[in-house]
Parts: sequence; structure tokens; C-alpha cells
Amino acid sequence: MSGVVVHLPRGSGSADGSAPHGDGVTLRLRAGEVARFGRGSPRVPVELCLDDPAISRLAGEIRVTDDHWQLTNHSTSHSYLVENPEGAGEYLRVPPRRVGAPIPFEFSRVVLPTRGDVAVSFQVFAPDHLYLDPEVMGLPWGTSTVTAYSLDETATYFLVLVALCEPRLRDQSRVAVPTTPQIVERLKGHAACGALTARAVSSHIDYLAEEKLRISGQAAHEPGKADRRNGKREEIVGLALRFGLVREEHLALLPPLTAAGGGRGRQAAR
Repeated sequence: MSGVVVHLPRGSGSADGSAPHGDGVTLRLRAGEVARFGRGSPRVPVELCLDDPAISRLAGEIRVTDDHWQLTNHSTSHSYLVENPEGAGEYLRVPPRRVGAPIPFEFSRVVLPTRGDVAVSFQVFAPDHLYLDPEVMGLPWGTSTVTAYSLDETATYFLVLVALCEPRLRDQSRVAVPTTPQIVERLKGHAACGALTARAVSSHIDYLAEEKLRISGQAAHEPGKADRRNGKREEIVGLALRFGLVREEHLALLPPLTAAGGGRGRQAAR
């Protein structure tokens, strides 16, 4: 179990995005561990410092369980929102003084109200969600098996994974793995990916490598930054195809190929 990852993006620790807490923070928590958030003080230390006068010194805490996490709201007056960024507006409201509210999302954005125009938020990733093997769905619970790699086939990262594997699924030769700009171009016709940026694609690739497929250590042996990026994509595609995590039927999740698809279009016509 790898626990959860808490990420406070650079500049989002204050409502106006300014210093002193403008640096990004990433925490990795295992089951049973806790991270507190709020304005903090020497007497009330917090792991995530959120600099806004409307936020309590100790505003809340995150506690990790086996495959999800719980949110405690220490505020006596403010509710917090937990949004699912990939859930088409899906969210939970955690009321004041609520203790240990279970959060079911794999991706979450925790939003706190502020005195500014912009709410303060941070992200929590719970990559250990387990999914039943689709080939044994419908069997009694006692005989069902969960997948070794917990991939959500409705998530954006899975679309990125399918796009990475697409050339080799359509043509079994050792063609090059698509670059990040090529992934952006390939997915821009998808209803959920029209605004997908290169930075977001890179984040999904890092998430796949480090949290879902656990191959970051292997790719780190590649020399040079560009080589590490290529090596990571190669490792992802190799593992996904070797274990059948992405198969030909998953190509239907991608937007239709067009004439502008060039080589891929010709491959599809074979």
C-alpha cells in the first residue's frame, strides 16, 4: 500500500498566490499517518501552511486509511469542499467540527473559503483504490480477484496510457512511444480532454509511473533528463502491454483517427 500523496501547488498556499508560503509542497503519507493543515504557528505546527486570515491556525487534518483517506474539519464556522476534478462537478461538503469524513475519490481537490476572491485549495491523490478484474465480474464475491495494478478505466490518466500504447497496439513493431505534445494532439478531440495541456499530460505520466505502475525507480537509471523522460514512457508502455493492462479494445476510448493522424491513420487502415 503506497498511501496517499498530498500536493499543495506552488503559489496556492495563499488566496492571492503570493509569498511567504508560495512554494509547492508534496507529502507522501502511509496508512495511519496524519497531515495537518491551516495557518499554523510556532505553538500549532502544520504540515500544509495555508496563509489566509480566514483560515484557522489548525484548520483540519488528513488521516490515511488502507485505500482512502479521512478529512477532519477543525473549523467551528466554515465548511470545506472536497471536489473530484474528474467527476463532472462531483463534490462533498465537510461541515464544521466533522471528524474523520471518509473521502471516496481517487483524485480530490480540498477547497477552503478565504477572504479573497480565490479560495485556497490543495490536492490529494489516493492511488491505492482497487478494482475488480473485469474478466471475473459477475462471479460471487468470494471467488473474485482484484487487479494487481489499480487502474480506473474512466480516468484521464488511463486515456493517456492508452494513447501512449496506441502505436504499438496498432502496429506490433517497435515504433516510437508518442511524445507529450503528440498525446495532447491525439486526445484533444475527446470530450473530456479538450483543455488538456502538455503539463497536465506530463503529470499524468508521472502519476502512472510513480503511483500506479511503480516503475519510477527503473526509469531513473536512464542518463540525462530527456532520456529519463523517454525511458519512463518506454517503461510504462512496456509494462502496460506486457501485463495486458491496455488491450486493443481500449483503443475505442480514444477519439477517432482522422486523415491528420498521418502515420497512425495509415497504420489503422492496414
